Amino acid sequence: MKNIWKNNSLSIVLFAAFFVCLFGQTMTGYAVYNEDREEHQQQVVSMPMYLTSGHFGEAIFENWESEFLQMAAYILLTVFLFQKGSAESKDPDATEESDEKPESKSSDSNAPWPVRHGGFVLTLYKNSLLIAFAFLFLMSFSLHAVEGARENCREGVLHQQGCETVREYVTGPQFWFESFQNWQSEFLAVGSIVILSIFLRQQGSPESKSVAAPHSTTG
Repeated sequence: MKNIWKNNSLSIVLFAAFFVCLFGQTMTGYAVYNEDREEHQQQVVSMPMYLTSGHFGEAIFENWESEFLQMAAYILLTVFLFQKGSAESKDPDATEESDEKPESKSSDSNAPWPVRHGGFVLTLYKNSLLIAFAFLFLMSFSLHAVEGARENCREGVLHQQGCETVREYVTGPQFWFESFQNWQSEFLAVGSIVILSIFLRQQGSPESKSVAAPHSTTG
């Protein structure tokens, strides 16, 4: 058990924080949803009914979408682009371990199976991290559209404005307002750590350069 905690404490704490925040969002969202229903002389709903509502689904997937977009974009951009002095960038003047040709390790028994197998499997594996985050983004983006349309329809009925289809919702300003307001904050956060890690330090963190490292040190 001690080794499990030592070797996995970062992911354990992060996912624990995720579930705590998700619980908080669920409980407060449930309260807000029922307050809104009461204001419009509608019956309050049970928690199971709330969890299947567009209000809950739209709030979840709207935020997940922006997080997965951030990670997919960052993974892709850091393959080709550099920021001299940043702890978050490859060094433009050096060859990085991440650029090593995996084919040279095909005979290494400790290498992952796709590396030893080669061919199309290796091609997929070489890009699997980007593919995974791109898939998660597209899934969240689609579910944001579906659940957002449901919630928008509910609001329309409450205010005698009718319902929009998913297509009408996605081609309207509300959907893109919800998306862009999250996307801009994600790119701001990533851009900030890229720049701030040039000049600022946090001893002990792998997201920071050594405290004594010159500002020009990259990676």
